[in-house]
Amino acid sequence: MTMTTTTTDHPGDHGDPGGENLFAGLPEQDPAAMGRLRERLARDAMHEGVLDVAYRVLDTPAGPLLLAATEQGLVKVAYAVQDHQAVLRQLAELISPRVLNAPGRLDEAARQIDAYFAGRRKRFELPLDWRLSKGFRRDVLAHLPEIGYGRTESYAQVAVAAGSPRAVRAVGTACATNPLPLIVPCHRVVRSDGTPGRYAGGDAAKRLLLGLEAAA
Repeated sequence: MTMTTTTTDHPGDHGDPGGENLFAGLPEQDPAAMGRLRERLARDAMHEGVLDVAYRVLDTPAGPLLLAATEQGLVKVAYAVQDHQAVLRQLAELISPRVLNAPGRLDEAARQIDAYFAGRRKRFELPLDWRLSKGFRRDVLAHLPEIGYGRTESYAQVAVAAGSPRAVRAVGTACATNPLPLIVPCHRVVRSDGTPGRYAGGDAAKRLLLGLEAAA
């Protein structure tokens, strides 16, 4: 069974990020049939062991989030400003071209993210696939979940915690290239003067996350 990246809509998810649609021949007025075909394709792909990366797009107060997972765990979270179509191409290049819109693998991640935005969850408990982060950047990301909900640390503080006090700029790069924002909370890293600083999901998204946690 040969598979390329496909991007079909899923009930409850945000729209199609772009790319080839395997169901283009179906009548547009029959979304139920499209849904059944999509689910069957995902089941067949998993059964035959040819689904390497599953993804879905989840609507959130911070905008649509692309969630992608391998068999090892969640491997990528991306905001709309990061260009979901480009992210899917990157996953196909870096991990495997066998990428499929198969929301079932992301159900638990979606539930936990929904609970976070509803104020019912302060820590994520999900298996993670870290293959997109290496070296010192990985050391930085490993520390970030230790920054408690509603708390922040400066880039300099994170550099010390990661074992390289002088690597403040490298901490900024690690946060900017975090493949799992929100889940690995780089939004809790701020400038030394307390201002939020930049964020891969956009400045507004960072302010929203910090405000949500501070309010709780």
